[in-house]
Amino acid sequence: MPSVSQALPSTQYNPYAEEHNALAGASAPYFSAPNSYTTPSQPLQYHLYYPIASARETLQPYQRQVHDLFIPESLREDLQKKSEAARQVLPSQPGVQLPTLQHYHSLVPLDTKIRGTTSTFGLSSWVFKATSRKNGNIFCLRRIEGFRLTNEEAIKAVNSWKKIIHPNIVTTIEAFTTRDFNDSSLVFVHNYHPLAKTLAEHHFPSNRYGRAAPVSEKVLWGYLVQLASALKAIHKAKLAARCIDPSKVVLTDRNRVRLSACSILDVLHFEVPRRVEDLQQDDFINLGRLVLSIATNTPTRNLGDMRLPLEQLGRTYSLELKERISWLLCPPQTLAGKTAEHLVYDLAQHADDMLVASFNAHDENIAHLSKELENGRLVRLMAKLGSINERPEFDNDPSWAETSERYTLKLFRDYVFHQVDAQGNPVVDLGHIMSCLNKLDAGIDEKIYLTSRDHQSTFVVSYKELKKQVQGAFGDLLKANNKQQANRSY
Repeated sequence: MPSVSQALPSTQYNPYAEEHNALAGASAPYFSAPNSYTTPSQPLQYHLYYPIASARETLQPYQRQVHDLFIPESLREDLQKKSEAARQVLPSQPGVQLPTLQHYHSLVPLDTKIRGTTSTFGLSSWVFKATSRKNGNIFCLRRIEGFRLTNEEAIKAVNSWKKIIHPNIVTTIEAFTTRDFNDSSLVFVHNYHPLAKTLAEHHFPSNRYGRAAPVSEKVLWGYLVQLASALKAIHKAKLAARCIDPSKVVLTDRNRVRLSACSILDVLHFEVPRRVEDLQQDDFINLGRLVLSIATNTPTRNLGDMRLPLEQLGRTYSLELKERISWLLCPPQTLAGKTAEHLVYDLAQHADDMLVASFNAHDENIAHLSKELENGRLVRLMAKLGSINERPEFDNDPSWAETSERYTLKLFRDYVFHQVDAQGNPVVDLGHIMSCLNKLDAGIDEKIYLTSRDHQSTFVVSYKELKKQVQGAFGDLLKANNKQQANRSY
């Protein structure tokens, strides 16, 4: 097994790219070269947490492995990767400098492109993650390059979107203008979802060889149900999504999709007013085009005449799916009065399937969390013991940790963590450690036999007495700490 500190190849690395090779830069003044990321010197090695092996349900309780007590390695690795992505910052290099935007700092490009995208908004756009000085949270910033705001009322359109909180919509936080990029830019702030990728990146990767395997119908129904639910919330607020495109719908977890660029076109096209009802009808057409594009493995710009893709769809998928997409694609003149409520009602059967899957996933997550339930409690207890044991001096008494109840707690520490067998070999038993700490935290009446390392001192003490001793010794430390802080405040 390789060590954590082993040398790693110095290849340049971009964790946000489909191919983890190069960082795509932002505009030229802020990047001397597109390749600016370097491989972390010591990345986490997830396989060192515990063995990667499937659980065997036939094992007896005494045969359980240590990793059975914790969350699955796949879930832990996924969460750790997202945490790494959230904490990643740009290395300090000459010529690599991004500005601070209002109270957002430590900008990191999330784009995997050299030039800004112009297809959806008509202007070049860039996506960054940044940290807020207000609360320390990380947000996603989308910069619209070269946009000059001529009407202050336009940016107020964001306020209506800030009120929409939905599990299939990336929440809008705020929008503001800036000249920190040496031009007139408009910046939209949304919630950040680590390692999210767009449906365009997921289903139409640029580095694909050959034709991709067909997407399962269950996945397509899942996309339809989730986006229909999002449209229902948006239309109910008298708004229109206007961003249902593979490049603007992001996959944040397995088969979990969210609309990611809401409110932007409302600001950019504020001077070109259109009836909300017309824009809402466009949402249905765009939703049908998105699902049809993924089902036929054809980018939306290449769909052309819808009859041919629909025929291709009918040869692979059910008649029900074809009819639902046909309904979405029908122009408003043909089907007057299409509503998101009607769409959600027609998708009820598939919404039930997703609801069942969601409940099953919830039960599974609760089971995983229950394994970690006591970790915080035990960590706090170990922190108390660590603050008391072997303290070199307290209250001008060098022997404080070696006298009275502190000495008993030292022997308890040896009883829990430093046991040896008859031959003097260390006994590392996680079950024994967790059992003793749990009993101490509960303060039960069970008694244990403690002996010093030289076998000259022995004690018979209950966990209840030990708990009182921990509380007393740690309370003394807290009183002294609080007193010191109070003196510093004057």
